[in-house]
Amino acid sequence: MPVLRVMTYNLKGLKLDAAAAAAVVRAADPDVVGVQEPPRGPLGRWRLRRFARDAGLRVAVGHGGARTTALLVSPRAARVEDARAVRLPWFGPRERRTAWTRRGYALATVDGVRVVSVHLSLDRLERARHLSRILAEVEATPGPCVVVGDLNEQPGGETWGRLGTLLRDAHVAAVHDDAREALGVEGAAGRASGGSPAEPARTFSAVRPRRRIDAVLASPDLVPRGARVPDDDVARRASDHLPIVAELELPG
Repeated sequence: MPVLRVMTYNLKGLKLDAAAAAAVVRAADPDVVGVQEPPRGPLGRWRLRRFARDAGLRVAVGHGGARTTALLVSPRAARVEDARAVRLPWFGPRERRTAWTRRGYALATVDGVRVVSVHLSLDRLERARHLSRILAEVEATPGPCVVVGDLNEQPGGETWGRLGTLLRDAHVAAVHDDAREALGVEGAAGRASGGSPAEPARTFSAVRPRRRIDAVLASPDLVPRGARVPDDDVARRASDHLPIVAELELPG
């Protein structure tokens, strides 16, 4: 069955080590990358294009309404359709908005899979309202869909719960499948003695990862066949987040 390799990566505006970040992506060899915190400012578009080129990719969606998100795709992607940026509105008291980041999301259909890159707010109420807009987009999507990004919330929170009504955590599913395969016949004994599958790796901060706030969330018709968090010296100096790379088997 065909597989789509999806990556989510908060690049910290390429402010730490852009060459290292490109090396991390190049080594992962993804079909599509959902970016959070792409470079901004007067040279932001040019810097994102150069980063994509250095990583062996091209920009499908970047800047404009996408704001703190972008989508990069591999040259081997056969079809990239309906690629667009969606601007999200500000919510909350006007006096608080000056301290907030304007947000949006990037989406495209890559080889038949709808890919949405999100970077949710640090503010709980704004995060919830933006999520309602994004979930409406997901519900309106016919066929397979994957949402990737920085949720700015740990598992067990409201955001994860609401996304879980439509999508499943590909990292958890892949890790648990790998654990079951590794345990084999011994799995039943391990469970009986209190053993449990390994938990997915944490993604923030890169130097000392203690929180899992980044995610790859896939519709039920996409089967997670593997997921990992690159966590070597290069990844730790490239950004303040570690990326997630997930292999998703496409429906037949």
